[in-house]
Amino acid sequence: MTTSAQGPDSYGLRPQAVEFPMMLVLSLVYPCNARCPHCPYTNSNIRKEYKDAPYMSEAIFKTIADEAGRYGAYLRISGGGEPMLHRQATDLFVYAKNAGCRVGLITNGSKFTPESCRRLIEGGVDAIEFSVDACTAETYEAVRTGLDWETLEANIRAMLALRNQLGGKSRIICSAVQQKGIDMEAVEAFWVGEIGVDALIRRKFLTWGVNTVLDDTRSADPSAYLDTETVPCPFIFERLNIDSRGNVMVCGYDISCNTNLGNVTTETLRDIWHGPGFQYYRERHLAGRGREIGLCSGCPDWQYRSWQHNYWKVLDTAEHARTETLRQLGPHDDPGVITQGTPP
Repeated sequence: MTTSAQGPDSYGLRPQAVEFPMMLVLSLVYPCNARCPHCPYTNSNIRKEYKDAPYMSEAIFKTIADEAGRYGAYLRISGGGEPMLHRQATDLFVYAKNAGCRVGLITNGSKFTPESCRRLIEGGVDAIEFSVDACTAETYEAVRTGLDWETLEANIRAMLALRNQLGGKSRIICSAVQQKGIDMEAVEAFWVGEIGVDALIRRKFLTWGVNTVLDDTRSADPSAYLDTETVPCPFIFERLNIDSRGNVMVCGYDISCNTNLGNVTTETLRDIWHGPGFQYYRERHLAGRGREIGLCSGCPDWQYRSWQHNYWKVLDTAEHARTETLRQLGPHDDPGVITQGTPP
C-alpha cells in the first residue's frame, strides 16, 4: 500500500495509520434507553440480532485496548445503544487510558452519576460527546424519544463544571443531526454560547443503509462533502469498526457486520488492518473503482465523508476552546490520572 499525504490529487493511508488504524470505533453495547426516530437501530432489527452479545465483554474490550494502547490509537466508544448502560463502562474507559489509548465517548448523557463523571474526568478521557440534537425541551422530546431534557442539561453542566474545576484534559462536546425541524444556529448558540461546551458537531442525517426513506424526508442538509466518482472514502484509510463479539467491520456503514474481516480474539488488529480484506477495499478506491464494490456502490453516506472536514478537526477545535476556557479560569487542581482499581 502506497502512503501519501491527503490532498485533492493524492490519497492513501494517512501517515498516522501506516502501522495501525488511527481510530477503532467500538460497538460497546446494543441495548438503549432511548427510541430516537432517526436512529438506524430504532428502525431495524439489528439489536435483536445481538441478543447473544448485547454488551462487549471485559475480555474483548481489554484485548482491543491492550493492543491499541501500544500505538496510542483512539477508541471511539459508540455502537447500537447507550455506552453508559454497560455496568463496567467507567472502569473499562479508565483501563484503556492507562493502557495508552486515547478514548472518546459518545453518549446520550442520561446515565451519569457524580462518581462516574469524576472518574471519567480524573481518568483523562479525551472527549465526552453528548448527542443533544436540540436546544429546547419540546424539540428534544421529539428527536430524543424516551430521554429527559432536564437530566441531559444537568449532566452536561455538571460534567463541564467538574472538568473546569479540576482543569481536566477532557474535551466536552455536543453533537446534533441536521434534520428538519432543528435550528442548528440556535442549538450551537445554546450549547456552545450559553452552556459553554467546547464544540458542536453538526452531523449529516445518515442512512446507515437503513434510514434511506427517512433521509429523503428529514435531512436538512443533503449537500455532499466529496465527489464519490473521483475521491476515495477516507474511512478505510484511517479507522475500522468492531462489534460486541469482537468482529471487525470495514466501516461504520456496515452496522450489521456483513463485512467480517476478522475477530480480535483470534487475530491481531494490526494483522487485520494490513490483511487482504482492507487491501481489497483500499486498492479499488484508490483506482477509482470503489463503486464496483457491493457495499460501497450502495452507500449513500460515502458522499458525506471528508478527508479534511472530519472528527480530527473537531478535536483540534475543541482542544483550543478547552485550553482557552481553563486559561481564563486561572489556576486549578491537577486531576492526574486514576490507576485501574483506585477508588474515585
